[in-house]
Parts: sequence; C-alpha cells; structure tokens
Amino acid sequence: MTRPRASSWILPTLVLGLALSGCQLGTASVAIRGKELFQTCVPCHGPAGAGRHEVGAPGIAGMSDWYIQQELRKFVSGARGTNFDDLEGMHMQPMALSLASDDDLKAVSQYVSSLPQPRRIATIHGDAQAGQALYATCIACHGVNGQGNEAMKAPRLAGVKDWYLVGTLKKFKSGVRGSNPADPEDVMMHSMTATLADDKAIQDVVAYIETLKP
Repeated sequence: MTRPRASSWILPTLVLGLALSGCQLGTASVAIRGKELFQTCVPCHGPAGAGRHEVGAPGIAGMSDWYIQQELRKFVSGARGTNFDDLEGMHMQPMALSLASDDDLKAVSQYVSSLPQPRRIATIHGDAQAGQALYATCIACHGVNGQGNEAMKAPRLAGVKDWYLVGTLKKFKSGVRGSNPADPEDVMMHSMTATLADDKAIQDVVAYIETLKP
C-alpha cells in the first residue's frame, strides 16, 4: 500500500489554518475599530451607551445590530435628522456622517450591540393596565413582548428608557418624525400614533411597555 505524501495534506491544512486565523484577526480588528469609533458617541450616549436624558440621547447599548445600522443609514442619507423641529435628530445626523465608510458604520453598530443593556429606572408613571389595551395595536410589528421584528424593521421596545419612548411617540404624533417619505417605517409609525388620543395615552402605553422583559 502506498503511503500518502505529506504534502498532500500539509498544504490544505496550512491554508485552512491561515484562513481561520485571518477570520479571527478580522473579527478582533472590527471590534477594536468599533470601540474606537464609539468614542465619538460617548459625550451624548455615555461610555456604556446608557444614554443621557438631559441631552435627549437614548440608551443604545444592546440594541440589535441590524436596527442600529438601519437608523445610521437613515441619518447618513438624510431620511432622518433633517427636520428642524427634531433637535436630537439634527444633532445626530452630522455624527453619522462622520463615519468614513460603510465598514465603519457596521463596526460601530456591532460594538454598540455588544454592550450590556443598561438598567432601567422608571420616570413615567402611566396606567399600565390601560396601556396594555393600547399596545395591542403595536404587537403586529413590535411583538407581544416588545422584542422587535427585523422582518418588519421594527425595533425592540422592551428595555428602552421610558422617557425616550414618550418623547419619540410625541414626535411621531406631531409629525416631527414620520413626514419624510424616504423613511417608510417612520411614516407608518406616524399613522399608528393616531390611535393614541393624547399625552395620557402615550404615557399609559409606555408604562405598559416598561413591564415587558427585554
């Protein structure tokens, strides 16, 4: 019986080893790049991505990678952050434009997504029971437990700071967000907030969302 030549398996093994090593290095370099890019976000969103209420910057730590990428691309394209009444959005747009490439956008999104979700502290005191009935309209997109739905491009709501949800719903209801046809998801949300009669209804539905487990 002829013994197999060593070169017949050594070369493929070396190639596979180099390929795997390259993947690991690539992953590590993306993580490092993402962390570097995130330093631009720290003044508003905080070093742990927990957000800062006083500047209207939401907690972004632990948000889905796909959703962060989706929203950053909207800011870059001008689909979001160009309404003069949306001060926080207008502040965010130039920050998104500072990302030099799509690879940078992906790297910072992946890094933010990897951060632990911040602890929630209730600041809104609505009627959660009344809010549960109102939330029934939201289930089709955001899920029974507020977990979000990538296929519907609907973000996770459970675990999001209550003050940010209230402020965002008010923007949708007033048309500050949701009036740009280049952002169909926001347009849909603008129409959905018609089911929320007033500020009390907004606080009630947010109070219910705050009972959901992220």
